[in-house]
Amino acid sequence: MAQHIFFANKGRAPDRPLRRAGGEWGVALGGGVCSIDGAMAWFSFSPEDFSYAFLSVLMEGVPFILLGTLLSGVIDQFLPSRMMTRYLPRNAFLGICASAAMGAVFPMCECGVVPVIRRLIAKGLPVSNAVAYMLAAPVVNPIVALSTYAAFRGQGAAEFVALRLGLSYAVAVIVALAVLNLPLGAVLKRSVLASAALDPDAGGGRGGPLGLRLAAAMHTGIRDFLDVMVYFIFGVAVSSLFSTAVNQALIVPLALNDWLAVASLMGIAGVLSLCSTSDAFIAATFVAFPGVAKLAFMVFGPMMDLKLLFIYSAVFTKRFVIGLAVGLFVLIGLLCVRLSILGL
Repeated sequence: MAQHIFFANKGRAPDRPLRRAGGEWGVALGGGVCSIDGAMAWFSFSPEDFSYAFLSVLMEGVPFILLGTLLSGVIDQFLPSRMMTRYLPRNAFLGICASAAMGAVFPMCECGVVPVIRRLIAKGLPVSNAVAYMLAAPVVNPIVALSTYAAFRGQGAAEFVALRLGLSYAVAVIVALAVLNLPLGAVLKRSVLASAALDPDAGGGRGGPLGLRLAAAMHTGIRDFLDVMVYFIFGVAVSSLFSTAVNQALIVPLALNDWLAVASLMGIAGVLSLCSTSDAFIAATFVAFPGVAKLAFMVFGPMMDLKLLFIYSAVFTKRFVIGLAVGLFVLIGLLCVRLSILGL
């Protein structure tokens, strides 16, 4: 089959990521080659490819969601109420900056961070601080720094690591400052807002038999897991359909312009829904694209993709999620294009 999916052998970059031969574009992505000519249709559905892509992303994301939901249960039962607000700086700006840096100590995949921040919000963490941690933690951590360095060896690895982590941190802080000025009713779903309005001592952080508290933590984690998985499965299905059925080689001509290159790779990152610990290996294969476009791919993807659109909907209102997606797309796009002055 001429078209292969993005997910095969994505742990390493291919030997020949881009070639152009005989008037035909070819792009090697993760070991697979997409080819295009005048006779090839732009859409071709293969049940086998779709199933492989769907299960690949599902199996990659489920362990992180499970880890995050189990952690949310532990937080619910064992984290003393208001502890987060007690140790964070009282100044709103400094608190947001500290929250965005927490991923360096408590790294969390984008799939598993949502149930954690929902539980932290219920425990009294300000929504702006929770959003800062949610957006920054999947990228601003040592695991992603190492994977990005490994993926871009020979392509200015240290520069890409510094720019990726620094830009992700800056974007998370900027977005959180914007959320700080929004009413809670415009950000949180009613169910989450109601849980945050309950007695701050309800649901955990108090004494009791250890066995009962562990059982309650497991019950909370399972409930959060099932809640998040509904959105996750739907998002994975949509992203898998795009990555396997749509001819990926159509994107190559977009690499000739910085604006189009940045926008197109952010769009691809959104539909591929890759994990932040492995997306750098895919980004490194886009050798036809400028460095700023690869940077946009690695910053935007962990903050907003198709599966996250649905996972975020478990905590935030639909209007906020849509606004967040548009805002991140515009903000990251503008910042990355401006970085083109560095010659990336």
